[in-house]
Amino acid sequence: MKEDVLLVGTGALATLFAARLSAADHSVHLLGTWQEGLQALQKNGARLLDANGNEYASQVHATDDPREVSGIRHAIVLVKSWQTGRAARQLKECLPSDGLALSLQNGLGNHETLARDLGSARVALGITTTGGTLLEPGLVRTGGEGIISIERKPALGPFEAALRSSGFEVDSVDDAQSLMWGKLVINSAINPLTALLQVPNGELLVHPGARKMMAALAIETAKVAHAEHVLLPFEDPVRAAEDVVRETAANYSSMFQDIKRGAPTEIDAICGAVAGRGDKHGIPTPYNHACWKLVQEASLN
Repeated sequence: MKEDVLLVGTGALATLFAARLSAADHSVHLLGTWQEGLQALQKNGARLLDANGNEYASQVHATDDPREVSGIRHAIVLVKSWQTGRAARQLKECLPSDGLALSLQNGLGNHETLARDLGSARVALGITTTGGTLLEPGLVRTGGEGIISIERKPALGPFEAALRSSGFEVDSVDDAQSLMWGKLVINSAINPLTALLQVPNGELLVHPGARKMMAALAIETAKVAHAEHVLLPFEDPVRAAEDVVRETAANYSSMFQDIKRGAPTEIDAICGAVAGRGDKHGIPTPYNHACWKLVQEASLN
């Protein structure tokens, strides 16, 4: 058995990572609060449906009790941004003093929230473009391969090795903040529109009005990034957003999926965070602000 890995979360990405890490002979533990997800994982393991319709199941340990996973040194945080405070409190109970939590989450503020409870030395930043759709508790359909980018730190060596051994493409980077903001540009431009229009990603290029608004959102977020002294990983934010839409045309964004099943969204950590940082720098963000409020309203209905 290889390295023990703790995954914080029981949703789509946590299930996908659990299935692949377990299949690569790692001892996988999941820590969460969603009882239906925990029960399905305990009973049937982490189940993965690949692009060819083949289903694979891998046995994992799933619990809502931090004491059951106490002492595991390597944790990957895969919860939605609005759950990060809860995840930090759980990890504070079980992550050892020499442990490290790697955040692979969307939006702004997750690193800071984790660091408040764990200390900045025990938190690392990463970004993933790997996607998955949760079909039912414990069962995820892969959404295509993506890259996992993590900070270039010696302490992250075991994470990189574990992920590579599970078939993930991993890249060590010097400036994870650049990639995080790059993903924020993409997420702010695509996710709220697909959620509000209830369409797959590719539809945003079909309708002129949606395409124009997607461009406006990307430009706004890029302006805020520049005000934050972040060098984005691309020169043209509009082209970057449109390229991702083309590459993921058939995919349904996570925000679309959240709205569809009546779950809270990450809109506060995406468009809401962009609007907040824009206010701080005196940069108008009317498109992000509008999407922030509209998605908030849609998630209540």
